[in-house]
Amino acid sequence: MYKKLSMLTLILLLLIGVGGTLFGAPDGLEVMEKVYYRPSGDDMTADLEMIMTNSRGSTRERSITQYSIDTGDVDKKLMFFLAPADVKDTSFMSWSYDDARDDDQWIYLPALRRVKRISSDSKNDRFMGSDFTYDDLGERHPEEDRHTILREENFQGESCYVIENIPVGDDDAFSKTVVWIAKNKWIGLKREYYDDKGEVYKVLNIDEFKKIDGYWVITNMLMEDLERDHSTRLKMDNVEFDTGLTDSFFSERQMKRGPRR
Repeated sequence: MYKKLSMLTLILLLLIGVGGTLFGAPDGLEVMEKVYYRPSGDDMTADLEMIMTNSRGSTRERSITQYSIDTGDVDKKLMFFLAPADVKDTSFMSWSYDDARDDDQWIYLPALRRVKRISSDSKNDRFMGSDFTYDDLGERHPEEDRHTILREENFQGESCYVIENIPVGDDDAFSKTVVWIAKNKWIGLKREYYDDKGEVYKVLNIDEFKKIDGYWVITNMLMEDLERDHSTRLKMDNVEFDTGLTDSFFSERQMKRGPRR
């Protein structure tokens, strides 16, 4: 009887020692892992509209077709620019690894007729003149940051965790981000980017998300660069899941060939 009581006591102490996550709210890392591993199908195709607006209110629009696949260990994305003429046939490919390795990224420039690898030194550069960086287009692994739940609050009609994310490395353009995560849906509804002075310099807002074929999909987002007074909106349409894409499609050869016919 004494041994059984001691074992029960030990088990209870071990459960308490994990931070109460078995019986209460998850911690920051667990929330971000739920976001990262949110089901997204085996593959996806979609049409994107990119609208860039400068400080004078002038806009530039670009049409894109995007493909993505989850191989189990790697999330691969391939984007083809269809219009206007000055960016037509440009393509971009990104591979994000589940083991937290740095993303591999490439861009095909039709004027040069060659595929260029994006170096790690360029990950904070703006993508095609937009307010998204190359790093923004990858899948940021939860292990790249330290996560702390700051509070819980309602945002855009959703009950959210507000989480502070501080990079583990020292090569990011931001000192930290703060993100609003919708509970149970595990979608980030807003992300604030902070500079070394602790000031917000860039904000990502999710204006629309919906369930398509059983998967939660972000279909309208706006990235605002507060320092440049410039913004980029991305709208997603014609979303299809599990269309039979193969791993071999995501290649430098396909970047040159163009979208699937």
